[in-house]
Amino acid sequence: MTSPAALAGALRDAGHLTDDWADTLAAVPRETFIPDRVWVRGDDGYHPVDRATEPGRWRALIYSDTALVTQVADPPGAPVALTPTSSASMPRVVAAMLAELDVQPGQRVLEIGTGTGYNAALLCHRLGDEHVTSVEVDPELADTARAALKRAGYAPTLHTGDGTQGAPENAPFDRIVVTCALHTIPPALVQQLNPGGVIVTPWGTGLYNGVLLRLTVGGEGAASGPVVGDCAFMWNRGETPGRDVMALVRADHQPATSRTTLDPRRVFGDEDAAFTAGVLVPGCRYSVGHSPDDGEFTLWLGDPNTSSWASGDYVPGGGEFEVQQHGPRMLWDEIERAHGWWVQAGSPARTRYGLTVTPGGQRVWLDTPDRTVP
Repeated sequence: MTSPAALAGALRDAGHLTDDWADTLAAVPRETFIPDRVWVRGDDGYHPVDRATEPGRWRALIYSDTALVTQVADPPGAPVALTPTSSASMPRVVAAMLAELDVQPGQRVLEIGTGTGYNAALLCHRLGDEHVTSVEVDPELADTARAALKRAGYAPTLHTGDGTQGAPENAPFDRIVVTCALHTIPPALVQQLNPGGVIVTPWGTGLYNGVLLRLTVGGEGAASGPVVGDCAFMWNRGETPGRDVMALVRADHQPATSRTTLDPRRVFGDEDAAFTAGVLVPGCRYSVGHSPDDGEFTLWLGDPNTSSWASGDYVPGGGEFEVQQHGPRMLWDEIERAHGWWVQAGSPARTRYGLTVTPGGQRVWLDTPDRTVP
């Protein structure tokens, strides 16, 4: 595929693109919004693909159903990048989010996370420039997107700033689409929507990124809705979880040692169990350390806010496994309780959960809003 029309046709044939968005994706050239250098993931990190030196491969990537890293935090000239900071979403995910947004003619849309500007261009093509507002926190990305949108002939209202505050000067809106993963739904976004308005956003925890939420605004500043699918996005920069779990582990710590019958493979080997663990054990991150011995590994858990950590050692053939814990939070005990709750609840799929946001906070529920997850 080397054209927007071919990409739209392939997505539609595969069932990823609804008819009402097909003409828009076929009309907006994605290459206008993708930088001349992108990074493609390999075994050792992200490798650059340059338009100048590999034009055929670059264009094929642009019109493939692939997420592309468009910005990294690594030193200039690094042969392999390790720290992506922005990306162009997988086209099928873009299409799914636009379908969930369910925009109607004349409605006003706020986008949080302009990124490359491609998604804003799609919204402008469908609704008209005057109905689209977009906010980008990164000044460099904002300037690049502004230039790309101008080249493509689109002129939405663009702001550079903290998207979690919305765009109160342009409110109210009928729809809000967020293109970064959130832990907490900002109350400002709910407040800037008309009654019946919709927020479509990636949502996740330190243990699971992520799912897609569709929230509908009701009365008294509240919004509620279900998980409608899977999607993994880069985190909102103000909520990016700490990456280095092992930095919490110090040689002078004297952890509590115990045994467990919970196989460490079961904790995150099932995506639904991992999602539930993230909900019930907030603030927790994990890492896996593999042993030179075949099949052995250690599952590490950490909470940087309390400097708590835990580890569970997996050895093949064992019925019990050694656990170590340190800090005010006994993280392995919390994980065990979370896993037990998930099993007792019937091992529910992550798509059975939902979220309700009120001015006082947010709560997760299972199946219906009145079944609050503990």
